Amino acid sequence: MIPHLTTALSGPLLELEKRILESSTSIEHWFRGKWQEHTPPFYASVDLRNSGFKLAPVDTNLYPGGFNNLNPAFVPLAVQAVMSAIEKICPDAKNLLLIPENHTRNTFYLQNVARLATILRQAGLNVRIGSLNPAITEPTTVDVPDNPSMLVEPLVRKAGRLGLADFDPCTILLNNDLSSGLPDILKNLHEQYLLPPLHAGWAVRRKSNHFAAYDDVAKEFAGLLSIDPWLVNPYFAVCGEVNFQERAGEECLASNVEALLSQIRTKYLEYGIKDDPYVVVKADAGTYGMGVMTARSPDDVRGLNRKQRNKMAVGKEGLEVSEVIMQEGVHTQEVVGEGSAEPVVYMVDRFVIGGFYRVHSAKGSDGVLNAPGMHFVPLAFEEGCNTPDHNATPEAQPNRFYAYGVVARLALLAASLELERTAPAEE
Repeated sequence: MIPHLTTALSGPLLELEKRILESSTSIEHWFRGKWQEHTPPFYASVDLRNSGFKLAPVDTNLYPGGFNNLNPAFVPLAVQAVMSAIEKICPDAKNLLLIPENHTRNTFYLQNVARLATILRQAGLNVRIGSLNPAITEPTTVDVPDNPSMLVEPLVRKAGRLGLADFDPCTILLNNDLSSGLPDILKNLHEQYLLPPLHAGWAVRRKSNHFAAYDDVAKEFAGLLSIDPWLVNPYFAVCGEVNFQERAGEECLASNVEALLSQIRTKYLEYGIKDDPYVVVKADAGTYGMGVMTARSPDDVRGLNRKQRNKMAVGKEGLEVSEVIMQEGVHTQEVVGEGSAEPVVYMVDRFVIGGFYRVHSAKGSDGVLNAPGMHFVPLAFEEGCNTPDHNATPEAQPNRFYAYGVVARLALLAASLELERTAPAEE
């Protein structure tokens, strides 16, 4: 299934794609230099929005949970990328412990774990699955639709090492985003590699730190291509000490929404854009599309009703939302079937390994698509998104997807800077 844009293929987006295509040699050389200076996260996924005039990341996940939604044809790319990552981290690695989220009844998530474990095994690793779930007190067989059953085992901590009762891994890979806190069992490990590092978990990570790093990356990239950084970068602002239930911080939210809308209107005027600007308000920590709302006026964040406050006050694992990021809303002009769509690009190490479209038939171009009712189209990246075709037009499928891969890797580079800047002193 091939996605299409609801806008004409002209204007800033086409010019941006043309510039990216023409500069692909310089871009790849630039990336190679950056990866010599910075270490990419082990893996990541990036949500992109293509407005027809702008292509920008709106979220970067360091614990991607949708490997089951990728085109199976791209598994060999993922296997090669895992091999590259492991060789840099632990060249002699043989045993890898995979720690997933605690929920064992979400069949879609379990399919993700199964696909991820398969990729790791095909990369030459002996993979076992250990759980942080206190309810897992003995080896437990879990049924996974369309896959062999999965054995999930309780973690065992012995002195400074973490493993299973009869399994001592070199590397520990988290597919658990640690929203509920940093477990003591994962701390102070001796001569074991924990991927991603603990400070990548949502218990301490903040989206605002990521997009502050992305600001720096986008400016340098824009300088390389001689383009306006705004074409690949959403404006954002932050409010701390917010309490939705007690209506604390409302004026901070309102004033920042007003300032962002003013900035966006100025850019829309500059580029002759007729769309209505909007701002997405979301928890500064967390995922799963929880604690998210849109605002088209400062009044939209003042005097929220009880239902709105309840929605915004709590994130994943029932944690209270006290810090909020406000981000420029980027319209999506991509459509798959009858639904609004946004590309999600997956990377392992520094390599793009594929992606899919998140699609929601009940949402418009300014809707938050990561919401109940969404579905995924895994075949969208049927020609890959890491090799441009210089003989084709900029909007041709491999070139559009190449542009997606470039912008996703900008977010990946920002994540590496973010983790460097926020690393605890002892690391």
